Amino acid sequence: MESKSAGHRGGWRLRAAASGTAAVVLLGGCSADAADTAAEPGGRASEGSTPSASASGQASTEDAEPSATPSPTPFQADPNRVPRSRERGATFAEAVVMRPQDWGPGFQAQQPLARSAENTVAVLDKECRWQRRALPDDVLASVSLYSRLPGTGKRGTIRVTASVTVHTTVADADDALSEALEEALRCPEQQVRADERIAGLMSVGTPFGRRDNTYADDSVFESGDYLTGSGKEPYRWMVTRLGTVTVAVSIKGAQGYTAPELDQYMTRGTVTMLDRVSYELGGGEG
Repeated sequence: MESKSAGHRGGWRLRAAASGTAAVVLLGGCSADAADTAAEPGGRASEGSTPSASASGQASTEDAEPSATPSPTPFQADPNRVPRSRERGATFAEAVVMRPQDWGPGFQAQQPLARSAENTVAVLDKECRWQRRALPDDVLASVSLYSRLPGTGKRGTIRVTASVTVHTTVADADDALSEALEEALRCPEQQVRADERIAGLMSVGTPFGRRDNTYADDSVFESGDYLTGSGKEPYRWMVTRLGTVTVAVSIKGAQGYTAPELDQYMTRGTVTMLDRVSYELGGGEG
């Protein structure tokens, strides 16, 4: 049984890596002049949003519409390994989330805040401010870990966030993706912290079977500018879903980094966590 799981894990990783890289590049092209990176908004339990079938910001309606003949992902979780309690959900999230060393050489935990508060989820409130709130009934667990790659020479410091949210049902997880897609339209400018904002946002959704998405049930990509005081850096965020679990990667860029260089971190975080979700759920392919 162990060898079968390991073999499946490797196969899923290879397919997700190839498709994930293509998806980041393709979706990034939807914002030709937009910044290419992201930060704290992670678990995303949107407050006061209305799900929409159309893409947010500048993305086209066609981009967000489901395919004419939707194809179910070949991934099938083992029902006995799907988290059903908050204790199991928390253990699952910890096993999946990216830690500083997972991003590559030189990454370290952000200080003074290296992780989200226990039993909370990121919420975009009615005033378009990101806050941590107590877990709602439809979320078993959510964790965000904050890492950074210190600047050297002519390069600044980039910040990355990895988030894992375990939902009670597939429908709840699917609703979270719909709300995420709508957020950029509802709040084109969002307050992350007292002196940090995200602006110029656009988002696009890509369900399984559309474009190059052969690696997740659904995905939403968002890009814009990360504003700190008088500074502006590229921002990128991507959330993907497998079954009841959503994983998110956000990156705040810095001077000296090209879009392709930032893309590699987006892909690494997404592929690694999807691979872990698949492994932990004992998923197979029909």
